[in-house]
Parts: sequence; structure tokens; C-alpha cells
Amino acid sequence: MGVNGFGYRVTGESAESVPIEAALACDDALVWVHLSTHAEEARAWLADEAKLDLHVVEALTATETRPRCDEFATGALVNLRGRAKEELSQSDPLASVRIWATKGRVFSVSRAHLVATDAVEAVVAAGSVRDPGDLIAAFATAITTDLDPVVAALGDSLDDCEERLSADHIFDLRRNVSDVRKQAIGFRRFLNPQRDALERLGALPGDWLEADDRVHLAAAADRAARMAEELESIRERSALMHDALSDLRAEQLDGRGLVISIVAMMFLPLTFVTGFYGMNVKLPGAQSPHAWQWITLTCAAIVLLVLGFFLRKHWFKG
Repeated sequence: MGVNGFGYRVTGESAESVPIEAALACDDALVWVHLSTHAEEARAWLADEAKLDLHVVEALTATETRPRCDEFATGALVNLRGRAKEELSQSDPLASVRIWATKGRVFSVSRAHLVATDAVEAVVAAGSVRDPGDLIAAFATAITTDLDPVVAALGDSLDDCEERLSADHIFDLRRNVSDVRKQAIGFRRFLNPQRDALERLGALPGDWLEADDRVHLAAAADRAARMAEELESIRERSALMHDALSDLRAEQLDGRGLVISIVAMMFLPLTFVTGFYGMNVKLPGAQSPHAWQWITLTCAAIVLLVLGFFLRKHWFKG
């Protein structure tokens, strides 16, 4: 059965790429088989060709996965999340890689191609990976290294929004802040359990995890924790920024409403005067040749009185 993927065999300090079917027959210090395919193909190959335990096969091909680490009798099952090369939805922005590791053997499965997979493959091809612990540590390090600048960029984007905070950019800023907040929530949703999974993996007993592997896993877990804290800070800052923009919008509407009210108050008495003298009845002074000038002066005086009242009450300052 043909499936998409690749295999590596590691002997000493050298690594060689081999077909995944041939990798199963290798008896080296480390054999790594990575499948990049849909669940049904991976399930059939892992069960029929690799002869893995049914529980392991189901865990490697599960539809919904969160970062976790489960210990089995002969190894560990690790789920990690990292950025994919293709764009994913904002609600689920990180693709998963599921890893089954035992002494001398590592099987990994992913549906979307992770950016970290290429980095890990390069490290393996260079001969820097010698055991399953090195490989998982390489995955954890590559994922956190790839995510770190993305999280930093979210913080920088929010800094730019804070510098531009003004009533003139309300609509653009609200859209940008909303996008940053959604991304931060999506990333943080997986980074906290990923930190727990890496810490649990580093604490597992077993001779297939060396001391340097545990150090690298602890470092990756620390970076995941730091990114989770940064994302929580970004989420809180985004919420405060959204509230500030809402306040600016409310102040803007209040100011415009005040101007409209002032204009309406100024024209209200003028409307009364002009309407009064527009009636088809004889009014005092209506027949005077200076009636228009007197009415105009009266309206001007009313406007000045209303403006003087507003200025004295400081209504123009809101």
C-alpha cells in the first residue's frame, strides 16, 4: 500500500533517507517514519504494515487532537501543534503532529504539512539526531522556534495599534485589534497544553530519553510557557484596547450629538420668530418698511444670546 511520507535510518552519526516500506525492515539505532496523509490511509498502513497496537493507531489518526503526552508500556504517545505551510482557520490555526516513540523507533503522522517538519528533517539528515528523544526534542524546538516570531509579531502589531489610538482611526483599529485577539486566543488554546505535554514527556522514566533530551524538552516547554504568557498578555491588552476604542467611539458620538443639539437649540427660537411673522394676519410692525431689518436683528440677537448661554455653561467642551 502506497502512502505519502518519508523514512530515515540513523546509524551512529550518519543518517540516510529510505522508503517508508524499507524503513520497517531496518535495525538501526533510530528509524523514523513520517506519514503525511489522511486518516484512513495512515490507519491502514500503521495497522497492516507497521503492525502497531490498535490503541496507538487510533491515537495517531484521531480526528481531533490537543497537545498531550501519554505513557505506554514501551514508549510514549505525544501530540504537538505547530504552524502549517498552508493557511488554516482562525479557530484552529495550528496543525497537529502525532508521534509514537519507542526505543529505536519513531512514527509520526500529520495531515497538514508543518513548517517544523522540514526543519526536523534537515536536522536528522545532518546527523544531529541519534535517538527518539533527540527527534521529539527537535520537533518541540522547531515548533517553538517557528512560533516565537509569530507571537512577537502579534505583540508588535498591537503596539502599533496603541500608538495610533485616536478617534480618526477607530474603524481600522477595531478590525486590526479584533484580528490580533482572535489569533492570540487561537494560539494560546494549544500552547498551554503543549507546555504541559512537554513537561510530562521530560519527566517520563525510560532509557530511550537521555539527559540532554530532557534538558531540550524542558527548554522547549519553557519557551511554550513564555509564549502562552505573552499571548495572554496580548489577549488582555486587546480587550483593553477594544474598550478604549469603544469609549472613543462613544465620545465621538456624544460630541456630534452635542453639536446637533446646539444647532437645533439655536434654530428653535428662530423658527418660532419666522413662523410667527409668516402668518397671514396683520401683526404689529409687519407693514413697516424696516420690518425685515428688525426681524433680522432680532434673530441675530437671539443667536448671540443662545451662544452666550452655551459659552457660559461650557457646553462646547462637552
